[in-house]
Amino acid sequence: MDTPTWVVGGGGLLGSAVTRELGRRGLRVETSRVPWHDGDLARKVLFADARRVIDSAEGGPWRLVWCAGIGVNGTTSEEFAAENAVVSDVLDEIARITRGPAGPGVVLHASSAGGVYAGSSGAPYTEDTDPVPLGDYGRAKLAAEQLMHRFGADTGSSVVVGRFANLYGPGQNLTKPQGLISHLCRSYLMSAPISIYVPMDTMRDYLFVTDAAAMVADALDLAQSRPGERVTKIFASGQSTTIGALLGACRTVFRRKPTVVLASSPLANVQSGDLRLRSMVWPELDRRPYRTLPAGIAATLEATRRSLGR
Repeated sequence: MDTPTWVVGGGGLLGSAVTRELGRRGLRVETSRVPWHDGDLARKVLFADARRVIDSAEGGPWRLVWCAGIGVNGTTSEEFAAENAVVSDVLDEIARITRGPAGPGVVLHASSAGGVYAGSSGAPYTEDTDPVPLGDYGRAKLAAEQLMHRFGADTGSSVVVGRFANLYGPGQNLTKPQGLISHLCRSYLMSAPISIYVPMDTMRDYLFVTDAAAMVADALDLAQSRPGERVTKIFASGQSTTIGALLGACRTVFRRKPTVVLASSPLANVQSGDLRLRSMVWPELDRRPYRTLPAGIAATLEATRRSLGR
């Protein structure tokens, strides 16, 4: 029987790409329609779906990819606490369900490298770098990571906490104040200026979302072959780009200079100026070709054009 894989957050940038990648590989993928605005209703849906997915495994292995998260920099600590309370309760319910004859589980949780390493020193950051979040967003991500590792220790499930670099590509939610490349594409298509709140020499690792999804699928396979193992892994391209160089790449794709306004924001205080990343864990997952930045920008531009009907 195929191992069922449950993707929570399947409507988001990473979750939708992971769902497509797993489907492309011929795997059985389950997703959920969760009313995130109502914590009690969200729990009811997630509890029922957890039972459905694990029962469908018929005592065999099952997998969970948690890509959900509505919080961003600027979300309140109370909202993050409520979000993580849902995560904690769902993990407790899964632990209860799997206390019987259920097969071994694999859980992969999507966290944020930018959030947890915002105040760290000694870039490039690796999995051995002490995480130093500067804002509520990073602290919430670190708390969720700890929930996942505790779940693995309590249940014997394999757990992969993925600290993701700056993801970009088709499917970015443009209502959120994140995803600079998508917002640059939208700015170009709408002939509207875009505000940038960090210096031009700010360094980021940009990972195209389909590359990230392929890495997630491979990580699930590797984790399933290592029962009970718990790891934290950085998912990144290993190539860092300054904001200035990113704008230059956009100019090449757009065939005109992006209209940028340098502005200030208190949120800049929770951003790292140097977010170079290098993974030392499960390096076999990193040995792959990555979408080049110009090619990724072009694909994002075309997807944004379609979403805007232009």
